[in-house]
Amino acid sequence: MRNFFATLTVLCAIMISGAAVHAADLDAFTGQSGTLKIAGGTAHIPVMKDAAQAIMEMNSEIRITIAGGGSGVGIKQAGEGLIDIGNSGREATSQELETYGLTMIRWAIDGVSVVVNPKNSVQALSSVQLRDIFAGRLTNWQEVGGEDRPINLYTRDEASGTRNVFWTKAIGKEAIDTKANVVVSNGAMKTAVANDPYAIGYVSVGHIDETVAAVTLDGVTPSIATVKSGDYKVARGLFSLTKGEPQGLAKLFIDYLLSPSGQAIVAAKGFIPVK
Repeated sequence: MRNFFATLTVLCAIMISGAAVHAADLDAFTGQSGTLKIAGGTAHIPVMKDAAQAIMEMNSEIRITIAGGGSGVGIKQAGEGLIDIGNSGREATSQELETYGLTMIRWAIDGVSVVVNPKNSVQALSSVQLRDIFAGRLTNWQEVGGEDRPINLYTRDEASGTRNVFWTKAIGKEAIDTKANVVVSNGAMKTAVANDPYAIGYVSVGHIDETVAAVTLDGVTPSIATVKSGDYKVARGLFSLTKGEPQGLAKLFIDYLLSPSGQAIVAAKGFIPVK
């Protein structure tokens, strides 16, 4: 019994210590005030919202606004000084960095998964089949072992970082059929595929839930584990960018994303922490 209480005391001390460390991650916001504007990549939004909520609950003098728009929007608006932090699911090009004088910080790693409706019997494809589907050369699910039904393509606009990674790493920069339906975000893609039994699209691995089915590609099923191990190759970093070096609330926010608390949010939202 004495050993039991001794063990319990140690465990409680560890838990209290851990909680104190995580609470301390918000200490930098004490005494701060002002508005922080964030926009860009939509995959980032769940992490951004939770981080912003924690900060604003701790200090009501801080207001943080979060918008989507895609990676291209995040890079451009940060560079033009319209927002304080721009989010991107792709690395900014050397030209973008130089033109806008941007600083880029990676705080998570993410995979991009092909998804279909859960009712679809086709939940595994080869890279060749995937390229042919998105190029419009395969147009019926029967051609890849499914029902005799047309394949309904869904893609993202060219400003999307998710699209850029999918286009580059999943289909080898094959031209995507111009008849594909274009949706504006990871959330919109997931909703579209969930509501269309014959759809195929792609989302951030962190957005996968029971409403869509992740497609095994070349024998590897996309998941946090397979992205982390490197077995699943369709992966990317999640970045935040500022014009020049981060300053003020922007710096504090990015520091928080890289803190133990911030990285815990990253993991809880289905991404891979960088620390």
